[in-house]
Amino acid sequence: MHVLRHGEVHNPDKILYGRLPDFHLSELGRQMAKAATEALADRDVTHVVASPLERAQETAEPFAAHFKLETATDTRLIESANFFEGKKVSVGDGAFSNPRNWWVLRDPITPSWGEAYLQIAQRMFAAIQAARVAAEGHEAVCVSHQLPIWTLRRYVEKKRLWHDPRRRECGLASLTSFVFEDAKVVGIEYAEPAAALVAMSPGARTAKGA
Repeated sequence: MHVLRHGEVHNPDKILYGRLPDFHLSELGRQMAKAATEALADRDVTHVVASPLERAQETAEPFAAHFKLETATDTRLIESANFFEGKKVSVGDGAFSNPRNWWVLRDPITPSWGEAYLQIAQRMFAAIQAARVAAEGHEAVCVSHQLPIWTLRRYVEKKRLWHDPRRRECGLASLTSFVFEDAKVVGIEYAEPAAALVAMSPGARTAKGA
C-alpha cells in the first residue's frame, strides 16, 4: 500500500489550510504528482484512492490516468482537524504569538489543538486495510496528508504518537509504502520521487496545512 502525500499547494497567504475547501495544487505541485506517478509507473497498481480534499484528488489524477482507473474517495484519509485552521501559524507571526490562543496548546500529547493522534492513526490504518482488500494481490495508491501519514507510520511502528513536527519524514509527494503479508504489515519503505522539485520550492517542506 503506497501512501502518498499530496504535492505543493497554492497558498499565497501562507495560512494553515487544513480541511478548508478550494486549496489546489500549484503548477509545481502538479509536476510533483507526475514525478510520483513515474516512480510507480511499472508497478502493479489496481486501486487509487484519495482524501476528499482538492489537493489530494488532484495528486491522484495522474495515477488514475496512467493506470486507467477511477479515483475512489475515502474520508478516513482526510487531513486532521486543527483549531488553527485558516490562521497564520509561523513562529513569531500569527496565531501562536497571541496569548489568547495559548490555552489551546496546553496538551501536546493528545493533542489539545486538534484531532487526537490515536483517532488519526486508527482511521488511517482502517483506510489502508480497506485499500488492501480492494487491491487484493496487487498494489494500491492512497493519497493523504503529512500528519495523518506520519501518525500512521508511527502507529504501525509501535512508537509514541506525539512527536516533534520538525522531524517528520514525509516530504511533499513522498511515498510511505506499507508492505503486507495477508493483513499484517511486514515492512515500511520511504521514497521522495519529487525531491528535486521540492528543492525548487523554498519552504516547501514546511508547507502549511500539509
